[in-house]
Amino acid sequence: MEMSLKKQMCNLPLFLLLTILVLLHFPADSEAAIRKFSWTIDNKSISRLCHTKATPVVNGQFPGPATYVTEGDDVVIKVTNLGEHNLTIHWHGVRQILTAWADGPAYVTQCPIQTGQSYTHRFKVIGQRGTLFWHAHLSWLRATIHGAFIIRPALPFTFVHPSLPLRSQRSIIELPPIILGEWWIQDVEVIIKSAIETGGRYNASDALTINGLPGPLYNCSGQDTSVLEVSQGRTYLLRIINAAVNFPLYFAVTNHTLTVVEKDAAFVEPFDVNVALIDPGQTMNVLLKTDKPKGSYAMAVSVYNPQARIPFPKVPAVAIVHYKQSTLNLNVNTSSMPLPVFPSSSNLTFEFEYAARLKGVNFAFPRARNVFIPDDSLPLSIDEDLFYTVGYALQNCSDCIRSFSPGVRMGTAISNYGFVAPTISSILEAYYYNKTGVYEADFPDIPEVQYNYTGPPPKNSMAKMATKVKVLEYGANVQLVLQDTGTLFFESHPMHLHGQNFYVVGTGSGTYDPSTAPSTFNLDNPPFLNTVSVPFGGWTAIRFKATNPGVWFLHCHIDIHPSLGMAMAFIVKDGSKPYQKLPRPPKDLPKC
Repeated sequence: MEMSLKKQMCNLPLFLLLTILVLLHFPADSEAAIRKFSWTIDNKSISRLCHTKATPVVNGQFPGPATYVTEGDDVVIKVTNLGEHNLTIHWHGVRQILTAWADGPAYVTQCPIQTGQSYTHRFKVIGQRGTLFWHAHLSWLRATIHGAFIIRPALPFTFVHPSLPLRSQRSIIELPPIILGEWWIQDVEVIIKSAIETGGRYNASDALTINGLPGPLYNCSGQDTSVLEVSQGRTYLLRIINAAVNFPLYFAVTNHTLTVVEKDAAFVEPFDVNVALIDPGQTMNVLLKTDKPKGSYAMAVSVYNPQARIPFPKVPAVAIVHYKQSTLNLNVNTSSMPLPVFPSSSNLTFEFEYAARLKGVNFAFPRARNVFIPDDSLPLSIDEDLFYTVGYALQNCSDCIRSFSPGVRMGTAISNYGFVAPTISSILEAYYYNKTGVYEADFPDIPEVQYNYTGPPPKNSMAKMATKVKVLEYGANVQLVLQDTGTLFFESHPMHLHGQNFYVVGTGSGTYDPSTAPSTFNLDNPPFLNTVSVPFGGWTAIRFKATNPGVWFLHCHIDIHPSLGMAMAFIVKDGSKPYQKLPRPPKDLPKC
């Protein structure tokens, strides 16, 4: 979230003004560098839950390598695919200003990297700092191909939050990233292939994981437990990433309070929780004070799943927070080390109340010199007023196995259009070279058939299948309301937008009412995110400025949903200035 430094200084307390003055001594490009990485994707035999399988990973690591860069750095990552599947890599939450070619969603900004081929992603980290991540962006390969992407401010210490005095921030200890995920005994590519053939019926994961390990509550997993060593009386920064394929997750440490300070690499007003909620695709930074008696404490995650029809892993994943100078205890779920107390898996009230506590912080680091950063301030007037529905739908499917009914399967859609990925070209290449026959530029601003989206039938249950995009003029102020529907049944949908952060100005239950809902919008301090939940049977309103030329994917981050159609794309046209135009594609861009 950005605003002028002069305007901020008029409204900030003295200690925060002093913080800014200190920061000004460290210009944001003072340590800018070229950061080069070389990644190889191949299979590795990994054993979990008493079974061993060949698993696609990066550089032999699961989770993949944590990537640390500094704001202003030029990042160069060569990805060589030696695995059995074609794939792409996406830098989740990285703005990719004028580097849409590096964003990574398959068939949207590039064709997949074929087996035996390489592609070098080149981009500059501009106007961002905080916790993000990277992952595969084709099929369900991101189940094991993922890792942290940490952007540090160009400062000689970890800057945690503008509300904290600098002296206290220097004493905060940063722990390695904590990546939450899922594990299947079976090959995930077999599972998603079956799900597409059967219309969404898929096997739930066999375990939740923390840093790739299920923890001691699972079979054959007593030694597959992540242990975090801490000292008593300190404050620790936890960078938490939900890389789970299909579920929002509760996160907690037994008997400890967590202070949430950042969401999706943007500061939020700090708030304390016993249990945090994080959607797939989201990241968060929390502070953990080790102010309890020395011993071992359970760090655990459990599924939030308000839709009872959907199966999910019911055993929490557990890691251990171990105080030094005490005996390490792996005997979880006993009187000596109880699990955290989580809300019920279907606690809708918790989701709404948690979302209401997220408030943005109007704070800007000093900007890098000689670097164009587009305006990303909160739009107060609207040029594009969009209303999209997200939910389940029926789709024609002549060759489905065990389909919903003869010739029909259960799928998903946005505004009753199921997204079909092109195969002859990426959408970005087709747009740049003005190719025809790849996409249609007429995605509707509102659903073509309207009804009471959260009420009883009749409902528009049959989706059309197409490759449609919405075209935005450069600089357009966009408001997008995302509405869950009861077509077939309700579910929460964490929606992720590539290439743009957005302000979450409103959320509510039931069907969105344009005559009354805007009066409830938060236009003072909305959170600035890249992934947001559309609540079960409700709606979410977001705003953003279309100031990044390219093609930007919008999709649900519960992977079964975009696999069945819940996706679309925005095209943001070039601006009038030379630094507002998309450059030519790189020479090594993969071919379809």
